[in-house]
Amino acid sequence: MAKVKQLRVTLVRSRHGRLASHKACVKGLGLRRMHQSVIVEDTPCTRGMVNKVAYMVNCEEV
Repeated sequence: MAKVKQLRVTLVRSRHGRLASHKACVKGLGLRRMHQSVIVEDTPCTRGMVNKVAYMVNCEEV
């Protein structure tokens, strides 16, 4: 069975004052506060959200 790839995403810039669609992407990734990290599956959907808000998050493969 293949191992599912995962990403650790950390919010490094504030959501305040951002576009509504960017806030929605951050919320969709499960991030609520600054410097919080979450582990998400590496799928095209989550990659798209991370790419959209790349200036606000740090992303690394786990």
